Amino acid sequence: MKVMVMVKASKSSEAGEMPSEELLTAMGNFNEELVKAGIMLSGDGLRPSSAGVRIRFSGAERTVIDGPFAETKELVAGYWVWKVKSMEEAIEWAKRCPNPMPEESDLEIRPFFEMEDFGDTMTPELKEQERRIAEAAEKLD
Repeated sequence: MKVMVMVKASKSSEAGEMPSEELLTAMGNFNEELVKAGIMLSGDGLRPSSAGVRIRFSGAERTVIDGPFAETKELVAGYWVWKVKSMEEAIEWAKRCPNPMPEESDLEIRPFFEMEDFGDTMTPELKEQERRIAEAAEKLD
């Protein structure tokens, strides 16, 4: 199963504070362990919401909203994409993660949808389209 592990934002990440050398080293070591175990597919840190925008959809209308965004606890400061055997395995790996923030922080783990989750609505044509998109996207790496 594939999961996204989200590092929730904190006051320090939203203030744009960069991690210490000690934290960068600890996270680098953890990421190396994940890669060696065949778990980590990708991952990155995100700039504060002040550097971002949101696009609000209302029917055919689109509105651009500039950051920063108010609810820090609802924001994401970074992420990993992991391939694991189960949610339990993801939890065990997440518990080994160094605290990603200088203050108390949270990780959130959410599974990706798999093709079979969509049942009959995922027609053979849509499956083929998804396959072509994934193949083209892989070439961009």
